[in-house]
Amino acid sequence: MYYFRAYFSRFFPALVLTILGAVVCALLLPHEIESVDRQIIGFPDSDVTGHLARPTIFTLLCFLPAIAALAYAAGGTLDRYLSRQFLGIFGICTSALFVVWLLMDLNGNLDDFLKGESPILTALKFYGSRSSAIILFLAPYSLLLSLLYSLGKLSASREIIAMIQTGRGLLRVTTPLIAAGVFCSLLCLGLNYHWAPISEGRKDEILEASQGKAVTEATYVLYRNANERRLWMVGAFPQDYERGKPLLNVEVTTTREDGTLETRLAAKMAIWNRENLTWTFEEPVVGKFTPGEPPEFTTSDRPLVYSWNETPWQLIKPGLPAEYLGIPDLNGWLVANRGNELTVNPAPYLTQWHYRWALPFTCLVTVLLAAPLAIHFSRRGAGGGVFLAVVLSALMLLVTSISLVLGEASIVRPALAAWLPNILFTLLGLYLFHRRIAGRPIYQRLRTALVPGTD
Repeated sequence: MYYFRAYFSRFFPALVLTILGAVVCALLLPHEIESVDRQIIGFPDSDVTGHLARPTIFTLLCFLPAIAALAYAAGGTLDRYLSRQFLGIFGICTSALFVVWLLMDLNGNLDDFLKGESPILTALKFYGSRSSAIILFLAPYSLLLSLLYSLGKLSASREIIAMIQTGRGLLRVTTPLIAAGVFCSLLCLGLNYHWAPISEGRKDEILEASQGKAVTEATYVLYRNANERRLWMVGAFPQDYERGKPLLNVEVTTTREDGTLETRLAAKMAIWNRENLTWTFEEPVVGKFTPGEPPEFTTSDRPLVYSWNETPWQLIKPGLPAEYLGIPDLNGWLVANRGNELTVNPAPYLTQWHYRWALPFTCLVTVLLAAPLAIHFSRRGAGGGVFLAVVLSALMLLVTSISLVLGEASIVRPALAAWLPNILFTLLGLYLFHRRIAGRPIYQRLRTALVPGTD
């Protein structure tokens, strides 16, 4: 009976989290499936496979906490003890960082909230829709602070030494923390697949809608159809444009094979008919350009209808910011604009595509950097390791920003730009582990180099 209760108490959190995951999945998964259906209908040339994977990934995210709890229950006594020490501090650090971030963000958006009819509801919707992006942003910093505190406390009380004296190596002792970094990386990877970048891109739409303004998806977008020699300039894409709302302030320029202007059509509205695949231009002004003669402009009282093969979702893609697109949308953008490099630069989109996969693993890299520096075996060794861990984390953030800029500017290959910071700091983290296992922490070498005569 005792063993049954002991095992039941260990696996009870996993059971509770499984039930909660099933409830969340039952409530939200139908909305996600409906969203995928609308996406495929509204954007027939989108990455269908990528979007169809969204419900599966969403389901896995719902049950990921239960899987983590099951891994905790399956661990040994020391593993569970170290995990409890870490998780308590992790929860406190996450809450504290969220409060600090929220106060700073409220300071910048409070005026916009007050302009709406219901500031409290607007704020709740604003931050609720951005929850996935907030988790993605705070996770590495929460891991860093919680690792530094929890491991520093265990080192100061000589508990780390006691664990090592049981016959476990340092790498084995920190395995639960590395597993925590893996689970955080998986969580961030799922969120960064679609929901985190999309939610960040829609924050301005929420504020505009609360203030009664016309919500636009994109403005002043250029699209070039190289095969038909047409250049589109769309002034604004209204919300729900894929459901038939007209595009505003449209200008279409057609050129001859030699590159000279042939016609230019300007209209206040352009309506695409899904049924017969035609474009209707309201209040059109057509200019005809003949070499050696002045251009002729005619205004028509009746709408003009053309059977052009462009679709609204093709036209908007060059105007979608790369940093606000998920992996399925980036796939669709890259396919749709293949061969259209004269008017759009694919480097930012390729860089962001690779960064969607690389960014979540910052959590694991943070663990590899912080764990060996937070552990110390002497009372005077704590401060140097903590300082160096904070400096290295800040340096990793700086290197990531510079690397992404170089990738988006086509100076560095997109894949290398996205993954280079992770590769460099993972190697550094493994080196720090090697130094710590050998009993020679890196900050002592730095101290010796900076202050000769000390060791």
